[in-house]
Amino acid sequence: MTTHIYSGPLSMFGAKVEIAAREKGVAFELTMVPFTKDDAYEPKHPEVLRVNAVKQQVPVLVDDAVALFDSTQIFEYLEDRYPTPALWPEGIADRARARQLEQKADEVFFPNVIKLFGLQNDMQSAPAVAACAACARYYAEMEGLLAGREYLAGPYSFADIAFYMACIFADRKGAGMTDATPRLIAWRNRVRDRPAVHAVVDPMMKFLASEGREVPAFLQR
Repeated sequence: MTTHIYSGPLSMFGAKVEIAAREKGVAFELTMVPFTKDDAYEPKHPEVLRVNAVKQQVPVLVDDAVALFDSTQIFEYLEDRYPTPALWPEGIADRARARQLEQKADEVFFPNVIKLFGLQNDMQSAPAVAACAACARYYAEMEGLLAGREYLAGPYSFADIAFYMACIFADRKGAGMTDATPRLIAWRNRVRDRPAVHAVVDPMMKFLASEGREVPAFLQR
């Protein structure tokens, strides 16, 4: 059975899964579910509804007899199913730290970005200022983490994929990195230049441009 990934043209979490699959050299079919600015991801794709009946969201991965949703759970499955190349560090403690970083990218950093959705015309408002400040504090934390290493958990890992995608959306919403975190900017460029990341993010940026939306400066070609 062919591995199948269901994602969306502006799905941050779907992009995470697709990047991971490409990094591992997994052959897969990709279905982009319907998306417009007016109706979002409607109508819902029937396979997405079947696998993720409650949340009705992408990403969804169908592989052999396994059907999964949630990008982190899909990461874990891909690592077990396709262990080479590894995208978690080797040691138990290092893997635990990397898993925590991946979780924090989704559940600690990204909620601040979500608070900025709809505030692009009111970036001086108290909620927007607070969200940007929270993002800046997180960037400073990651800047410290990168002292003496190229990637967040040592070797390149799922943690880097998750945080990189969250950073793209933060930049789009007005909470991008600044010169205050040079190591983090260098990290962002290293991740950006990976072929698997190019293959996923470039079409996403082309979709943004096709709708007249701004593309982050560090991703403009």
